Amino acid sequence: MEYIDPHLHMVSRTTDDYETLARMGCVAISEPAFWAGFDRGSVDSFRDYFRQLTDFEPKRAAQYGISHYTWLCINAKEAENVTLSREVIAMIPEFLDAKNVLGIGEIGLNKNTRNEATIFLEHLDLAVKYNQQILIHTPHLEDKYQGTRMILDMLMGDSRIDRSRVLVDHVEEHTIEHVLENGFWAGMTLYPVSKCTPQRAADMIERYGPERLMANSAGDWGPSKPTAIPDLIMEMKKRGHSKELIRRVVYENPRTFFSQSKPFVHG
Repeated sequence: MEYIDPHLHMVSRTTDDYETLARMGCVAISEPAFWAGFDRGSVDSFRDYFRQLTDFEPKRAAQYGISHYTWLCINAKEAENVTLSREVIAMIPEFLDAKNVLGIGEIGLNKNTRNEATIFLEHLDLAVKYNQQILIHTPHLEDKYQGTRMILDMLMGDSRIDRSRVLVDHVEEHTIEHVLENGFWAGMTLYPVSKCTPQRAADMIERYGPERLMANSAGDWGPSKPTAIPDLIMEMKKRGHSKELIRRVVYENPRTFFSQSKPFVHG
């Protein structure tokens, strides 16, 4: 079955992973800007990173028939450095016209600090100013519930934000309802260690239905599986769900959401 992975950090993966993804049915990915495994020291480091996301990675993906899209930001882990964050935010417009840029992301919170919230709001201003879609990172583990509520409060406190153009990622059982009931899109991240398993994701689909819901692998530097979406497809098949329902979650929903950005042309 063809699918789209809405959140996959291919800068941290090998070219062999692209071939495996293609063999498993992946036809498009979106790659949010994220942490490099260390805190970068200058705006030029981010400029080079954005060049990789907008030039090199699309070419690498195209060798295997995969469409590559990306999102730009300074991630929440590095947002504690407010001075650097503001320099990066001021530089981002240089890349917004690149043919594979879908919007601003993944922005959000990490430890739910004041500085992180400040930079999150300034990213929102950037997205509104340039009419960009938004991809949200919610915190890990014990910080997730509070951080998700803080993020939703900031989003809903800004009347300029179109909730249908915002994807709140890494939802779990205790946060998904808050995201969906307030009109945002929700992303379930399939990690082998933390976040969500294919079985738990299938449970959430069964409970909340497929409306504005999608799944991703978020494959990155740590323990992760870039082919996690096929695992969810198999789990849904084992439970007897229709191909139409499965396709809606893993292909139609991402396509519908991303199609709100002009650069997205797949399908």
